[in-house]
Amino acid sequence: MATLADSFLADLDELSDNEADVLDEENVDAENMEEDVDGDLADIETLNYDDLDSVSKLQKTQRYIDIMQKVEDALEKGSEISMQGIVLEDDPEYQLIVDCNALSVDIENEIVIIHNFIRDKYRLKFPELESLVHHPIDYARVVKKIGNETDLTLVDLEGLLPSAIIMVVSVTASTTSGKPLPEEILQKTVDACDRALALDSAKKKVLDFVESRMGYIAPNLSAIVGSAVAAKLMGTAGGLSALAKMPACNVQLLGAKRKNLAGFSTATSQFRVGYIEQTEIFQSTPPSLRMRACRLLAAKSTLAARVDSTRGDPTGGNGRSFRADIVKKIEKWQEPPPAKQPKPLPVPDSEPKKKRGGRRLRKMKERYAVTDMRKLANRMQFGIPEESSLGDGLGEGYGMLGQAGNGKLRVSVGQSKLAAKVAKKFKEKNYGSSGATSGLTSSLAFTPVQGIELSNPQAYANQLASGTQSTYFSETGTFSKIKRT
Repeated sequence: MATLADSFLADLDELSDNEADVLDEENVDAENMEEDVDGDLADIETLNYDDLDSVSKLQKTQRYIDIMQKVEDALEKGSEISMQGIVLEDDPEYQLIVDCNALSVDIENEIVIIHNFIRDKYRLKFPELESLVHHPIDYARVVKKIGNETDLTLVDLEGLLPSAIIMVVSVTASTTSGKPLPEEILQKTVDACDRALALDSAKKKVLDFVESRMGYIAPNLSAIVGSAVAAKLMGTAGGLSALAKMPACNVQLLGAKRKNLAGFSTATSQFRVGYIEQTEIFQSTPPSLRMRACRLLAAKSTLAARVDSTRGDPTGGNGRSFRADIVKKIEKWQEPPPAKQPKPLPVPDSEPKKKRGGRRLRKMKERYAVTDMRKLANRMQFGIPEESSLGDGLGEGYGMLGQAGNGKLRVSVGQSKLAAKVAKKFKEKNYGSSGATSGLTSSLAFTPVQGIELSNPQAYANQLASGTQSTYFSETGTFSKIKRT
């Protein structure tokens, strides 16, 4: 029976064997990586960037030749499509359209490679041209047209570039630091331009073929944006399935070019818009609503492409309904806002409102009533100037106060009911001397209403002697004792 120490030693031996295996595998991987790096460096060294054929190889491939031959034959035959009894994926016409979409993407990439080759060669002659003309095909046409010419006034660039860009290119060429190219480099540059233009014409031919078959391959997308734009969108995206997986914000940018305005205003230029700006709906929309229309077209086009990718509606009914919705929304945007209707006044209440009455309300009205003095101050007598607090009409006017003839601001004040009631209460109270007889006793009483007045202390004493005052609050009365029986 093995001891605990023996089992530990066996585990250590297994660990050492595993480490040795791992080290051997790492050494093998490192050797393979070194071989791959050496192979890549060898390929880079053998690649000659001065040779156009080593850079651009698409036109020499058998796939390019076969697809272009099929496209030319299909364009000569015309459209003979039978949609009955065949699955879309099994149709050779559909397979050719898918191959054309993939080939158009390869042609785009090849044109970019050739454009970089032309820029590297022509940079010695006109280094500023690549910052003025961004599109590869336009750049190739301009380079082929200019050649080694130093005076651009002798070169006619009409039809190749906009007039504003032509003016900027001419002015920049007069101050450029470039030098004429040698004949060999110039010939390679011109050959590269010819190859780029040939690839562009092949791409147009592929797009024409796809456009002629778009009514069959993508009927819903063609119903919204048209066959030409649908073919360009599919060609740029890399096929109908790739276009269906793309979000609407990216579909809006398919085919967008980098625009060089050469210092001119950007107010009327449409940025971030691709092939969708070539649609009929976009062109018929007012400029202020074109960006909203572009986003709407991109969203509906994405939905239509997803319907077409699954063959949900081969008749194109969904696409036509989407187009009707787009047109309806754009027309709705252009409608003027509704006129603001005048708001009528509310109908007045015919029933009289309930008013509060009673003693409290009468007291409040009497307390806050307009006095005679305020009434006279609020009035003015015709033909007589009023007096004022600061004189000469300045300050607060006195109205008809003081115009009785005596020159004083005095008004005869009549006693109000409230004041009469207060005076009556004060009269009932005894403000005179106490009931005790003394030499200092006086029958005069001081009241806040009448001032000094005579009072009869005996009458007040008689009043106290009668009623509850004589029993409960009497000076001589005592508490009565009740005997319990």
